[in-house]
Amino acid sequence: MGNYSDAHICQCLSRLMTLRRNSTVMINVAAAEEGDCRKTGVQFAEGVLRLADGLLQLGLKPGHVVAIAALNSDSYLEWLLAVTYAGGIAAPFNYRWSLQEARLAMNEVKPIMLVTDKTHDYWHFKLQTDLRWHVSMTAPNFSSHGDAVLTTELLKSSSLNSARLLCAPNNAALLCFTSGTSGRPKGVMLSHSALIVQSLAKLALVGYSEDDIYLHTSPLCHIGGISSALAMLMVGGCHVFIPKFEVKSAIRVIEQHHVTSFITVPAMMADLISSARTTQTTKNFETVNKILNGAGGLLPGLLEGAVKVFPRAKLVSAYGMTEACSSLTFMTLYDPTIGSYNQHHQMTDSKTSDSVQQFAGVCVGKPAPHVELRISSNGSSQVGKILTRGPHVMLGYWGQIPSKSSSPADEGWFDTGDIGQTDDCGNLWLIGRNGSRIKSGGENIYPEEVEAVILQHPGISTVIVVGLPDSRLTEMVVACIRLKDNWQWDEFNPCNDKDHCLSKEILQQFCKDKNLTGFKIPRNFILWRTPFPMTTTGKLRRDEVKKEAMSRWVNENVFSSGVLLSSNL
Repeated sequence: MGNYSDAHICQCLSRLMTLRRNSTVMINVAAAEEGDCRKTGVQFAEGVLRLADGLLQLGLKPGHVVAIAALNSDSYLEWLLAVTYAGGIAAPFNYRWSLQEARLAMNEVKPIMLVTDKTHDYWHFKLQTDLRWHVSMTAPNFSSHGDAVLTTELLKSSSLNSARLLCAPNNAALLCFTSGTSGRPKGVMLSHSALIVQSLAKLALVGYSEDDIYLHTSPLCHIGGISSALAMLMVGGCHVFIPKFEVKSAIRVIEQHHVTSFITVPAMMADLISSARTTQTTKNFETVNKILNGAGGLLPGLLEGAVKVFPRAKLVSAYGMTEACSSLTFMTLYDPTIGSYNQHHQMTDSKTSDSVQQFAGVCVGKPAPHVELRISSNGSSQVGKILTRGPHVMLGYWGQIPSKSSSPADEGWFDTGDIGQTDDCGNLWLIGRNGSRIKSGGENIYPEEVEAVILQHPGISTVIVVGLPDSRLTEMVVACIRLKDNWQWDEFNPCNDKDHCLSKEILQQFCKDKNLTGFKIPRNFILWRTPFPMTTTGKLRRDEVKKEAMSRWVNENVFSSGVLLSSNL
């Protein structure tokens, strides 16, 4: 039941209904052909309350899971809040998922309701799962099949009732998805408290304010997009929505709506810089005064380009993960008020200079105010597992019993899966991942899932998927492959037997046909001539494969038609 002394993300509505009552707080650019759809603070807040009341009248109970599959819009944000106001748990589904991945997530969390927009209404019919209700944000009252369809407007109460603020068990608010070790979606349960302390951290360290005009560049199905959206709701800023990030539309909206803030991943930043240079529109970006970058640091070239394109913007980077409700640490990369770069940025050796001691890895800044970090190491080494604890940590994975720590000293701490160390100033230095996870374009990719698909091709003997450094994507998915006997690679010499011929395009199409999500499909392939390195116990040395692949990439710095071929491999 609800308790107004407990944390709840919908407590932000009071500010919208009072201090921002008549101010524009929502601009939905997706409806620009009819004119921008705008809402004041009171219009948006009352929409949330009416929808929450309609959900309660429909039969939604505290703890019920409501899945949402849609592109960014003010309606999406309205649904996130209304579900939690009624005591439900909102489960944002990744709009980029294949139907197979969506079906896995549905089977995992068993939502009672699926909410979709016009781009994903077909999921209801394709997934064929047991649902009590399907709601379309925008569809007519009857589907193309003649079935009655619930809509957002039909659900909203005709009168504004004083519905009581409710909470799900354990104060759960959201189920955000991240990939598990198998690459399958895993539901991460996040509490209202975790979301609020994360939002407060962003207000304090990024500097969001009620004067901000915030462009939603990150999808609301990702915790980074959700946490910044909630921070802006708490402070009462103005939200500008585009359905999804496309560089041309983003640039147009930044110019037209005088956007002051947004978040990026390196791939987005690279696209913005490239497009701005091409169109020579940098003078129109002087309203942008803060940019938060996540999902991988900005390499020096990208950082310098960002400063030139957005000269008045404070550039802040964040390191985090879904299980920690987004950002664990923050670091200001560039401060325009003093015109200086952070001296720790992108240092990657262990030398000592006159100004600053340099550590191995990449500096990702200091912990947020609510975050405790600890390095768990063996012996006298200062390098070890990065652990965290605090109100920001997830309640747990949906449907899983929490695993016990392997060390009594680590009990009560969450293992991030990353390796690092801290310096005397409290900065965290990220050295690597305790595993094989690839971070590409802001998405988590697990090699085992990609390998399982590629191995289904009759011409592939063995395959190892690795992530190689990429200035735009952070890491690029690359498949190291060995062909079976009598199979040929068509990139270099025409195949005599077309039935036993492979190429980059053939394998990429094969992955698509097997319903592998687009961002997981390898961008390049390396032909391997010798057996992959193994340990004495017969286990694959994935680190050695990556090291050799990276060495070839650095030394030769070229892929021929997407394939690197060497007799030494």
